[in-house]
Amino acid sequence: MYPKQFIALIESLKILPSIGQKSATRMAFYLLEKNPKGAKNLIEQLRINLENMRHCTLCRTLTDQVICEICADTSRDKTRLCVVEHTADFHALEQLNIFNGYYYILHGYLSPLDGLGPDELGLDQLRQQILAAEVKELILATNPTVEGNATAFYIQEIMHDLKDLKISRIAHGVPVGSSIENLDGGTLFHAFNARQNL
Repeated sequence: MYPKQFIALIESLKILPSIGQKSATRMAFYLLEKNPKGAKNLIEQLRINLENMRHCTLCRTLTDQVICEICADTSRDKTRLCVVEHTADFHALEQLNIFNGYYYILHGYLSPLDGLGPDELGLDQLRQQILAAEVKELILATNPTVEGNATAFYIQEIMHDLKDLKISRIAHGVPVGSSIENLDGGTLFHAFNARQNL
């Protein structure tokens, strides 16, 4: 129905998250018919970013420098290190302006079936950073999923011999504005067990 090159473009667009056949087809038509100038700019920006972006040698976020701006900021609290699964998690926390320490990005969670083990998550590098710096608290901010919880538990286990290191886990529970009757059992279980004294 479509030329082979157009089909190849559709297939290329489907690599994006949440983009299926219909969405990719609409995007391809839009770029070629309605906004070819925008398509050329997109191509150029992808080329520039692929050539210039790399991972920060300390926290592993995307940057165009060897060390990102956050890790280079000496005014931040060097005693606290927050571990997150993805770069998007890191940016979500930064936008809230609630944490003034440093970060470490795993780029996933432990998943042997997907080929993601301790080496792929950089857990040796994480440990070396903790030993080399003045980290006093390691905050595990992995997602509240089975994989995220398993990853947090594994990190806690491999750091247990560091006696001066406090290891904490972000709380999970009732979302603001929700009602208890509409919560799933796992969320309610964590919320009840993580209750705080008033």
